[in-house]
Formats: sequence, C-alpha cells, structure tokens
Amino acid sequence: MLEQLKKELNELRNPEQAKILQKFFKTGAGEYAEGDIFLGIKVPVQRLIAKKYIGLNYSEIQQLLDNKIHEYRLIALLILIWKYKKSKKNRLEQRKIFELYLKNTKNINNWDLVDLSAPQILGDFLQKEGADLLTNLAQSKNMWERRIAIISTYSFIKKRRFGETLAISEILLEDKHDLIHKAVGWMLREIGKRNKKMLELFLMQRYHKMPRVMLRYAIEKFPEDERKEWLKKKAKD
Repeated sequence: MLEQLKKELNELRNPEQAKILQKFFKTGAGEYAEGDIFLGIKVPVQRLIAKKYIGLNYSEIQQLLDNKIHEYRLIALLILIWKYKKSKKNRLEQRKIFELYLKNTKNINNWDLVDLSAPQILGDFLQKEGADLLTNLAQSKNMWERRIAIISTYSFIKKRRFGETLAISEILLEDKHDLIHKAVGWMLREIGKRNKKMLELFLMQRYHKMPRVMLRYAIEKFPEDERKEWLKKKAKD
C-alpha cells in the first residue's frame, strides 16, 4: 500500500508548481525550510489521497514522515488526523498517535505541516491531559516546536479556553523568529474574535514588548481607528 501511495503521488508531480512552492516555503540555503523538497501537488488533492490510504500502518506512516519530500510528510499527517478522529472512543489509540506525533516534531518542519496538524492531534489530546507539555515545547530551541506549542492552543480557543494560549503567548512574546510572531498574533486574534476585552487587557500590559508584526496580527479584526491607535502607541514606544 505504501509503494502504491508513493507511485500515485509521483505520477501527480508538477515540476512548475514545485518550483513555486519551494520558493514560497523558503527552502533555499539558509532559509527556514532549507532542503525541503516539493512534488508540486495541491493540498485539496492530497486530502483526497490521504483518505484512500488511511489503512497505512504506523511503520509505513513513519517512513513517510522520515522522507524529505514535503507531500509525503503532509500526507502522513493527514492520515494521522483521520486515524485520530476515527479513534475518538479509543483513548489508547489516540495516545499512540499523540506519542508518534511528539516523536516526530523534527519532521513537522514547515509552517503548513504544523498548522494543519498541531491543533487536531496535540491540542485535542491535551484537552484532557493538561497543557504543561506545551510550556516545554514553547521553551524549545527548535522553532517548529515553539510554533507547534502556540498553534496547538487553537483547539483550546475553540472551546473558549483562553488561559493556555495567553500563557504560551507570554513565553513567546519576545521570540526572535518572524514565524513565531505571526503564529502568536494569529492565536491572540482568535481570542479577540471571541472575547475582545480579554485580548485588550493582555495587550495593554504587553504591546510594548511585542514585535510589531505580532501586534498587527493580533489586532487585525479591530475597527480601523482602534488598530491605528494601537500601532501609534507601539510606534511611540
């Protein structure tokens, strides 16, 4: 089944689209996704393919996660998400998927891979386990683990649990990487869409420490006059 999946993906490869994606996802020397290889297959197509191969075993999924080809790793994560959702009444199976995910954070190494999978698996599982693990990930030297930490809290936000996101945002407030600035700002914005007052209280004491792009993302849904006022205060800081 694994070889059939690889064959199907390779038959769908699009070299022109691959060039565009490799540039978009910063795969050049010294960039954040250096060495990532793309086949050039669009995500909706990959989702359809993943559904067909949900029967792959964990050993086969691990082989996909270990591969340098981006679409192989993305398909592996999509399959894990499907397996996780199908196992909602089997906590032991969900734990197995959760542990496999944690074991492979080194392979979940581009922002699209993190964003599609972290809330669905890590965040969901930790709803019942507590979020201490996310604190450890947020303090990691690995930028992708830090992004996993904050993006995982999206599943808490959807349940109107904001404390986890605010705590991880506090840890990452002065992070040096642009992809973390954007991720934290995005999650803060999601809080603001549900509870604007809570976001404003958080920002009042911290906006001066935040990178401008983080603040800009966080207040994106505010009325224009309010956005301008926050950015003006930041500029004066």
